[in-house]
Amino acid sequence: MAVDTSDFKNGMHFFMDGDVWTILEFQHVKPGKGGAFVRTRLRKIKTGAVMEKTFRSGEKVEPAFVEKAKMQYLYRQGGNVILMDLDSYEQVEVPEENLGDQAAFLKEEAEVIALVWNEQHLGYELPNFVELKVTETDPGFKGDTVSGSNKPAKLESGATIQVPFHISEGDVVKVDTRTGAYLERVKKE
Repeated sequence: MAVDTSDFKNGMHFFMDGDVWTILEFQHVKPGKGGAFVRTRLRKIKTGAVMEKTFRSGEKVEPAFVEKAKMQYLYRQGGNVILMDLDSYEQVEVPEENLGDQAAFLKEEAEVIALVWNEQHLGYELPNFVELKVTETDPGFKGDTVSGSNKPAKLESGATIQVPFHISEGDVVKVDTRTGAYLERVKKE
């Protein structure tokens, strides 16, 4: 049961070149001359690699029915992270690189979604935003709010990000895990 390009949706999974891909974004284009086409941004589930691909209008792809299993991050062990399936309570050891750059922002009890196809874990989706406590940074000074100026801050997950000068140790900050960018201070302790 192939799917036509007119049925593309963000988040849809399909097979291409022997791998399962996710559609991140798509755009139908109908130029004045020539045939219509669909411009897409795709992510390979296994590696997280992102690419752009253009499909001719009406081209068909084979859908992949991917299940999402809720898991919880427990702890790190060596170069692996230990996740627990929230349905079966089974613990799984996953190489940290399988989670991508977002793994640096995991804290205990964080929810992770495992993408499962044919009883294989193909990839993992981590939360886009997390709130983490600053454990180490240079002291901030009252009134030091020069915009555009940043300093490094180590977070409770072990990751280091750039934060504004007014952030102090003990502050809880919101971070975009996709980019590693500081978004805002959530609360001050």
